[in-house]
Amino acid sequence: MLPKQRISRTRGRIRRSHDALTPRVSVGCANCGAPKLPHAACAECGYVRPGLKVTAGRKSDD
Repeated sequence: MLPKQRISRTRGRIRRSHDALTPRVSVGCANCGAPKLPHAACAECGYVRPGLKVTAGRKSDD
């Protein structure tokens, strides 16, 4: 079935204005300088904020 009326360029572009992808932001770790996501632990050193360090537990293969 076809649409009853053609949608104008402006109307279609207004509808699609929120579909744009935003690039992922990375910041440098304050401890080691490696790139990391904001509000996340550093993958290299585990640094989150002063006084808190996250260590990843290892899975044991049983």
